[in-house]
This record gives sequence, C-alpha cells and structure tokens, in this order.
Amino acid sequence: MRKLTRLKYVVTISSVGLVLLIGSGTYASAGQETPDREALYAADFSEEADDGAVRLSAGAGAVLDERAAGMSVQGGVDFAAPAGNTNGLDSGAVRLSAGAGAVLDENMTQEPAPDMPLRLSAGIGTVLDAAMDDMGLVAVDAEVSEAALALAEPVTYWGYTNLGIAHVDNHLNIRQEPSEDGKLVGKLSKDAACEILEVNNGWAHIKSGKVEGYCSTEYLYTGEDAVARGKEAASMIAVVNTQTLKVREEPNTDCAVITLIPEGEELEVVDVMANGWVKFLLDDEEAYVSGEYVDVEERLEKAVTLTELLYGQGVSDVRVALVQYAKQFIGNPYVWGGTSLTNGADCSGFTLSIYKKYGISLPHHAASQAQLGTRISAAEAQPGDLVFYSKNGSINHVAIYIGGGQVIHASSPKTGIKISGMNYRTIACIRRYL
Repeated sequence: MRKLTRLKYVVTISSVGLVLLIGSGTYASAGQETPDREALYAADFSEEADDGAVRLSAGAGAVLDERAAGMSVQGGVDFAAPAGNTNGLDSGAVRLSAGAGAVLDENMTQEPAPDMPLRLSAGIGTVLDAAMDDMGLVAVDAEVSEAALALAEPVTYWGYTNLGIAHVDNHLNIRQEPSEDGKLVGKLSKDAACEILEVNNGWAHIKSGKVEGYCSTEYLYTGEDAVARGKEAASMIAVVNTQTLKVREEPNTDCAVITLIPEGEELEVVDVMANGWVKFLLDDEEAYVSGEYVDVEERLEKAVTLTELLYGQGVSDVRVALVQYAKQFIGNPYVWGGTSLTNGADCSGFTLSIYKKYGISLPHHAASQAQLGTRISAAEAQPGDLVFYSKNGSINHVAIYIGGGQVIHASSPKTGIKISGMNYRTIACIRRYL
C-alpha cells in the first residue's frame, strides 16, 4: 500500500484566463474550462503511479468528487501526492479548476484506487499555502500586489483628489506667479474649492474652474480640514435640463409663472420637496421649479476668472474701468438694505455704490433705477449698462452688464456678489446711464 504524502504550495488565481507556471511542466488556468470542466496541472513524477491522476474538479462549492470516498476534506489548503516521489508521476496529472476552495486534509494516509482520480474544487481567490521544495513548486505571495494597488481609484471629494478650500472672510486672490506681485488672474470666494497641484515655499499651485494659478497656503484649508470644511460648505445645486424652464411662485402649476430660466443655468436649492418640486433662491427670493426638469447635485463653489475683458469698438475707458472696479468685489457679502461694497450690499445698493464712484447718482431701489437712463435692446448692451429683472411684471432685481453675455450682481445671502449669465432669468429691460 502506498502512503499519500502532504504536498503544499501557494497559488493565487485572480482573474479569468490567468495561467500560472508552477514548476517544470506544471500549469493552471482559472479562466477557461476544458470540456470536462477541469483545469489541468500536468506534472512529471519519477515513480510510476499506475497511470493514476489526482484531479480537482471544477464547479463552485464542489468539494470532493463522489469517487473520492474515504478521503477527508477540511479548511486547509493542501492536496496529496504519492509518497516517495521526487519528480512526480510518469503519466499522472494533477487537475484543479475554478470552484469554491475546498481542500484535502493534510493527514490523508489512504491509498486511492489506480483508476479512481481524486477531485477537488479550488475557486478564484483560493490560495494553497506553501511550496514543497523537492517538487520544485514556486510559492506565490497571496497579498494584493503593488500593481493592483496602483490601479485603484483615488479617493475624491466633490470631484477633487487633493482638495483645497479658501479660508478667508471674503475672497482669496489667485495670481499668475507664486508672488504677491504676480498678476491677478482669478478669485476664490469664501469656502470655494480648488485642486491643489503642488505646494512650494508657502504657495499652492491650484486649479479651480477655468482658473489656474497660485495662492498662499496660509489661506487654504487642506487635507482633513478641507474635507471637514467642505462638508459644512457644500450646497445643493439644481441644473436646468430643459430648453426653457418656468419658475413659479408656489410648488404647483396653478400659480403664476415668475420668469423663465434657460437650459444649463444653476439654481441654489433650498429644499427638494416630497411632491417633486424644488424650492430655490431666485436672487434674494424663494421660488419653485418642477424637479422633473432639473438635475440636483452637491457642489462647492469654484474660482471666478478675472481675465481682462476684450471690448469692441466704441466702448469708452470709463466703461472698462467701471467693470473692472465692480469685479474687485466678487465674493463679498449680500446684505439686504446695504450699500457697502466690502461689508455687504443688496442688488440696488451694489449698483448705486459702483456708479457713485463715477459721478452718477442712483436711488437705492431697483424699480426706481429702471425709470432712469435710456432704454436699449439686448443687442445694444455694452459693459456698464444696467440689466433689470422682474417678478409678476414688477422690477425686483438689477445687475451690471460686463460684456460677453455676463452680468455682475449682488445676488443672494448665500452667494453674495457674483457673475452670472445675463439671461439666467428673463430680462425685463436694459438701461444706459453712461
């Protein structure tokens, strides 16, 4: 009677079609099955074994073939080979396949019949735990490889892999070079986010929205602090996904339409209601749109570019100067009834204070401002003209046209002074004062 000897080796089968060379003439395939649903491990042995074969059968959950009677299966990772063999079986084969990881007992001492192959399943991820030196089998580490780790997706927060958040009261300047003398190319408002590309000598190379440049690390939340701050500062935004969206006073289709908003505009969400409507801030007032026509997502504010505007023929220097002056206050707070460009202003207080610097006096009331100046069409608008918006036919908001189809305005307590597309809501009229 021959005694079966414990034979141990380590193999990791990690993907479909993977073939591992285990020694001279030995291989395993965990990806494709042979017609008899077995993967062949061919091995040469010096001692004759009656043309017997040790077979490990395919199939999830299979443990031993019914012909392996009397053999013990346990939770180890061993299989047996004839005792005394140093090279293997002359014509024998070791077969295993992609099953569920059952294993033979390490203390098997019984002799299988020559014509009775031994079968065992060894599923994807199964690891045989050692290599037998005299068999020349190679041990393979079962730990996750560095290559696999390199392929893992990096952790992102709001789309940023190395998040930075502006740690300022109003806004953080972004410069073209890492120097306080560098040209100003953009601004990050309070709690606006950026991707930190690198840090050197107290300056961070960042990118946010369309702006790339440098800012002082002294005024940035980074690492865990940035993530924690982001969770506090992130807001819900509804992006219009239809060509023209009706804005209503109440969350139903029976009430009046306040204005129309074009596709792609972003709305500041106050609440996503159970009845399918979305409450949002239309400048400094609450309004409603159907949730069917917006995509709601959580987002952090991005930087605003201050690239110098290029104007067409006929635009005066005073218009250019007025617009550049107004843009200095981006990110500053909105305060109802206020006229301070630094501590807070409402929409008409903002336009009043900007125009005051250039010798033009305006009343502190949007509807009253709309009664002054000369009415012009949208096609005639030039930087510095005022754009008015209404609710139910009454003027209730004003902004300054800055060229390129954009306006700057004191929008709401949530966003403060910001730039928007001039058609972010239906225009009531445009007036010229310069």
